[in-house]
Amino acid sequence: MVHNKKSQSVDWEHLIAGISGENAPVKCRKNGSIFWQGDPADSLFYLRRGQVRLGVTSGQGKEAIVAVLSAGEFFGEGCLAGQPLRMATATATCVCTLMKIEKRLMLRMLHEQHDVSQMLVTHLLSRNIRYEKDLLDQIFNSSEKRLARILLLLAHYGREPRSKTILTRINQETLAQTVGITQTRVSHLMNKFKKLGFIDYKGVGLAVNNGLLSVVLSD
Repeated sequence: MVHNKKSQSVDWEHLIAGISGENAPVKCRKNGSIFWQGDPADSLFYLRRGQVRLGVTSGQGKEAIVAVLSAGEFFGEGCLAGQPLRMATATATCVCTLMKIEKRLMLRMLHEQHDVSQMLVTHLLSRNIRYEKDLLDQIFNSSEKRLARILLLLAHYGREPRSKTILTRINQETLAQTVGITQTRVSHLMNKFKKLGFIDYKGVGLAVNNGLLSVVLSD
């Protein structure tokens, strides 16, 4: 996600902690469900550390990954707009640290602190713009470009000065569902990126070289 300077400077953890002493950070284990599609939408979450996958299951049992979120992002905010039930299932892809905010408490803060309300709207609009780009990417670009773009986004391309950024390794099944291709195709492309020096496996992490951008920009 691309954040503007204003949203980058917001100390969301401090603001959220100030809402209520009950909202202490909580940990969620890898593959743990934070909430399920169809659960009551009575709160939202702020992701301090880790990655969270949002998936939607159809009536026929088919699952689609609609987003993979990284630290510094909100999710479950549909409750603020009157959404009665969760529209997706949120799952931790690794050990995560979360801050849960009850709907009524967040609404009170947004009502009382208009500057915070504006910053949250800016933050969420920024993320929705990314979702629109993801949709266009899915429609118009090749699977190779889509996978390269997802890896760069997960590695926070443009927000780190280093030539390589490390992200918690995300499994190929999740990448396949996010990009909309088979796991076999993901494996083939990841091997190709590795041979070209664009990615490298570092223990439990994945190093992404900014040179991977050349794949996204190629004709």
